Amino acid sequence: MSTLVRRWGATMMDNYGTPPLALVSGAGAVVVDETGREYVDLLGGIAVNALGHAHPAVVAAVSKQVATLGHVSNLFVAEPPVALAELLLALAGRPGRVFLANSGAEANEAAFKLSRLTGRRHVVATQGGFHGRTMGALALTGQPAKADPFRPLPGDVTHVPYGDVDALAEAVTDATAMVIVEPIQGENGVVVPPPGYLTAARRITAAHGTLLVLDEVQTGVGRTGHWFAHQAEGVEPDVVTLAKGLGGGLPLGACLAFGPAADLLTPGSHGTTFGGNPVSCAAALAVIATIANEGLLDHVTRIGARLRRGVEALGHPLVREVRGTGLLLGVVLDRPVAGAVSTALREAGFLVNPVQPGVLRLAPPLILTAAQADAFLAALPAALDAAPADTTVPAGATATLPGEAARPAEATATVPAEAATVSAPTPVSRTEAPA
Repeated sequence: MSTLVRRWGATMMDNYGTPPLALVSGAGAVVVDETGREYVDLLGGIAVNALGHAHPAVVAAVSKQVATLGHVSNLFVAEPPVALAELLLALAGRPGRVFLANSGAEANEAAFKLSRLTGRRHVVATQGGFHGRTMGALALTGQPAKADPFRPLPGDVTHVPYGDVDALAEAVTDATAMVIVEPIQGENGVVVPPPGYLTAARRITAAHGTLLVLDEVQTGVGRTGHWFAHQAEGVEPDVVTLAKGLGGGLPLGACLAFGPAADLLTPGSHGTTFGGNPVSCAAALAVIATIANEGLLDHVTRIGARLRRGVEALGHPLVREVRGTGLLLGVVLDRPVAGAVSTALREAGFLVNPVQPGVLRLAPPLILTAAQADAFLAALPAALDAAPADTTVPAGATATLPGEAARPAEATATVPAEAATVSAPTPVSRTEAPA
């Protein structure tokens, strides 16, 4: 164990355990440990480092901004947060308003509070969904092992099976304030819903005047080959939450609201000290400009397809399937040995995430090269071969976190044909939520 790892273990709270590796530098999609050994980073800080490490555009933007104007609070106006809000709305292609925060959990907390200002209390979320670890975001999260130690949690929240349109339709009523759903469930093992699921969710929520909130914290900012994953389906949600890749490694979250929902927050109804600070916003502007100028959306689609095809072409008996889109991929295994495979890959010079005991998550920088992807594919068979053979995952189930029951491996519900047609959402009126 390195000195730095020992220091971590001696001083940091144990909520993460003690990581096995200490990193000291990085460039592009490569990081370096204390001994000088290099690793191809296929995790990207958990989908955060959209442009990799020490990207010149981000370094220049942050350096210039921190030398010009740092934190000013929400009591004054600065150029970078305004420019970022304008740009995010332009990428969404719709007029609206933006609340800037520091993280995905904060962005989802903002959406939760915003929904209360409709005068309704009931919320529908999905089983297996992950929306953060603050108390409100945790109430929305459909993972009992994470939530149970902290109950009672705020809110009247109903969790329905992800991808099940009939269950969603049954749960949503005229008393439902919002439905919150991820276009792809990242923390649940990169679970993809059936085609048309988001469209059906829009139809159902519109019929009841309910806000549709799409949590794009992990899928947004180009990770799936679109600026926002929901754009692939042509859905227009009322609210979109962002974070992770938005700041290019700096803490930044955003809650975008459209239509009547954009006017629900009023002065004094919500706030944050550090949210939307000029330095993080300058980084985000550099990230978005680089993605656009370097054609990275198309690159993500190509490299993601290359990785998927490459893993599938191995025909390895341990690999059940590859799911996901763009550069958010889950390699689903036949046994709960993702931890062992991850360790073998780390020893071979590749960093991946055993997001579930039976799933390896790949969320690399969007600048990952074809050569780096091919090197990973060349190393993967030996890592899979090294996995122990003494445990199995039942067919049709994804391995889970300790203390959790097995959850369905993927959403397979049939989407009704009428879901292809979506009526305009019923306007949301603003009322003060009861105390």
